Amino acid sequence: MPLLVSSRIPASIFRPPFNFTWPTKKASDVEGDLILGGLMMIHERQENFTCGPVMPQGGIQALETMLYTIDQVNPILLNTVGFTIGAHILDDCDKDTYGLEQAVAFIKGSINNIDDTEYKCLDGTAPDVRNKVISGVVGASSSGTSIQVANLLRLFKIPQVSFFSSSPELSNKQRFEYFTRTIPSDHHQVMAIVQMIRFLKWSYISILYEESTYGIKAFEELEVLLAKNNICIAVKERLVKDSGVAGEAAYNGIVHKLNSKPKAKGVIIFGSDQEVSGVMRAVRRNNLTANFNWIGSDGWAGRLLVSEGNEPEVEGTLAFLPQAHPVRGFDNYFLSLTPQNNKRNPWFIEFWENHFQCRYPSSPPTPYNQDWQRMCTGREKLTAESVEFEGQLQYVSDAVLAFANAFKDMHQTLCYGRKGLCKEMLPIDGSELLKYLRRVEFTGLSGDRFQFDEYGDGPARYDLIHFKQVSPGRYRRLRIGEYHSGQLKLDTNELRFRGDRTTTPESICSRPCNASQAKKYVEGEGCCWTCVECVLYQIRNPDDETQCSACPLGTLPNVERSQCLTIPEVYLRPDSGWAIGAMSFSAVGIALTFTVLGVFLRHNDTPVVRASGRELSYVLLSGILLCYMVSFLFVLRPTDVVCGVQQTAISLCFSVVYAALFTKTNRIARIFRGGKKSAGRPGLISPKSQLAICGGLVAIQGLILLAWLWVSPSVARHVHPTREDNLLVCSSFTDASYMMAFAYPILLILLCTVYAVVTRKIPAAFNESKYIGFTMYTTCVIWLAFVPIYFSTASHLPLRITSMSVTISLSATVTLACLFSPKLYIIIFHPERNVRQVKKKFKNAAKFRSFF
Repeated sequence: MPLLVSSRIPASIFRPPFNFTWPTKKASDVEGDLILGGLMMIHERQENFTCGPVMPQGGIQALETMLYTIDQVNPILLNTVGFTIGAHILDDCDKDTYGLEQAVAFIKGSINNIDDTEYKCLDGTAPDVRNKVISGVVGASSSGTSIQVANLLRLFKIPQVSFFSSSPELSNKQRFEYFTRTIPSDHHQVMAIVQMIRFLKWSYISILYEESTYGIKAFEELEVLLAKNNICIAVKERLVKDSGVAGEAAYNGIVHKLNSKPKAKGVIIFGSDQEVSGVMRAVRRNNLTANFNWIGSDGWAGRLLVSEGNEPEVEGTLAFLPQAHPVRGFDNYFLSLTPQNNKRNPWFIEFWENHFQCRYPSSPPTPYNQDWQRMCTGREKLTAESVEFEGQLQYVSDAVLAFANAFKDMHQTLCYGRKGLCKEMLPIDGSELLKYLRRVEFTGLSGDRFQFDEYGDGPARYDLIHFKQVSPGRYRRLRIGEYHSGQLKLDTNELRFRGDRTTTPESICSRPCNASQAKKYVEGEGCCWTCVECVLYQIRNPDDETQCSACPLGTLPNVERSQCLTIPEVYLRPDSGWAIGAMSFSAVGIALTFTVLGVFLRHNDTPVVRASGRELSYVLLSGILLCYMVSFLFVLRPTDVVCGVQQTAISLCFSVVYAALFTKTNRIARIFRGGKKSAGRPGLISPKSQLAICGGLVAIQGLILLAWLWVSPSVARHVHPTREDNLLVCSSFTDASYMMAFAYPILLILLCTVYAVVTRKIPAAFNESKYIGFTMYTTCVIWLAFVPIYFSTASHLPLRITSMSVTISLSATVTLACLFSPKLYIIIFHPERNVRQVKKKFKNAAKFRSFF
């Protein structure tokens, strides 16, 4: 299998075999009364070797921070409690298996901590554990390595405080009882990232995550939280980490997969600097620099390894780094270091060679200094311009200070203020130390107040870092916001994505559809769709955005087609032309009816009024008045009560009119038919009898109406002759049910007509039946004309209602005019004719005179 060559390593180093051993196991040791183990990522991972090139920021600087913090804290401890802290620091080369192998050195002096059994050497003597026992471990950097080491240290009850391991899995104290960390859990970083994506209004993104506990656990939380916020993942790819080191072809493939979803401009990368550096180089090789906008994690966003040489590719990156401040005095300390004055760091010469690209005299050979021909002079100087400091060194310092404060608190409790280590602290009981460790509170060398949370994690405080171009060709990482207590705050004026562009790039698959459009999703894509226009009278279903729904009858879509609006109700309103015409006609009729009634009442005892049958005339006038008043019921807003009143009033008013006419014509017919047969007085012709007969006829109609109301009451309803109509009418007007109500009055009309024909030959002085006949003939014509009008206006209900109103009023007018105008003419204009008289030519006239 061919070897994968990193672009950072000269090709000549792959000329095997080497005449030296690599890696050379080294340790940085500091003398002290209590020894802290240190596990640092001094070298990068490498596919071909156990350890790769030296890491300046996360490795050498982290180690020196630990040493510097020990230097700062030891004088204080010596002065207050009488003991010092030492260190035994090893390199894990960013590999979990190699880190676990190195960590075995931490437990060699801690065998007696497994249980209460006393372990002895082969010669029977007890091992010397005073200076060999590791009281606690600072590290590791990688979450994967920390998990491996934590499982080992837990067996020997050795507390561990990591400074860069942020995987949420490590918060599980049932599994990692002795693990603590000064950096916050990635659980908070994931929430901050999702809030940032929501702020940018991205809904379609890709995710790259490294093949490690750090990347996988973060991705799992991201996947859940993004789904809750309706943010879709276009591409999700793993970056090789634990299983090896990927080559250029692997990174090219990942970049091509990202580019296969061109609408997903936003990409979250949860990984370490070495892997992300490979991604950025692949982006540059494939000329896709402008195609992506990165959201970074704390594993790479602040590292020089990623951005150096890849500035245009990294430009615009937004990332959340655990909030940290410079360790006071460390910059000057580090810049003053040289290979001559820093003998306690066995890897410092490698750093020096890497930094100045030269070969240090008498330095041991490594795979990375073989091709450097220039020799270091030893007079080179580290400067603030040439050294970029790791931004999170505070967490390394806080880890050392956490142990120092725990030792101090433990000493004050167990040694009762006596200086020096008492026997109760020899050796350190790890389970007891853990209790003090979790309770520490202190102000670190950064000036920040520190304490662990309930899960043994550091405070959840993040800075929002933006990598941008501050001037042509010059790039800087700037703090533009923070995430604290679940709230994101940022300065939007500082956002720059490419060059001087301030507009937020889009990362969406499909734009929102208009309110009048439904979504048709692309198969397998939750955020990609096409917009389909809803047809006429439809809106997008408010409960299912993929469906169009027809507006219910009586509603129409609004202008935006976003909701169905109720069509204004249409009914025969009092201010409409149809209603005004019908009511005017009825008002004139009412006035005339009251006029006739007034005249009759004034001349109540005159022969003409008496001859017309006063009682039935008044009943008739009452029925006519009801007919006119019905028109005013039609202009009321239909309700169930109004419709019920209309249902009964229309047919009842006709029943009163034609029951009175029928009674009157029947009385005349019986009188003259009886007079021809005998001289006896016919029965039931008295005024009371006539009123009783008329009342009985009206009562029949009343019973019919009650039955009709019970079986099929008329109710208010909305009808829609066309899709854009919303008519509010009584249900009886929508069908022929009103014609059923007219069946009984029509029967009375027909009977009255028959009697009018039968009595047409009686003497003129008594022949009121001819006026009744003319009234009936005219009424029949009116109603014969009304029936086709009624049925032909089904689509125009206001016209149907108006035509019925006018027909009722017209029938009343014909009755009023035909029956009462001749009598009014005599009463008003010829009062001399308002006397009793009988025609001589009719032989029985004298006898009939008494009946009237």
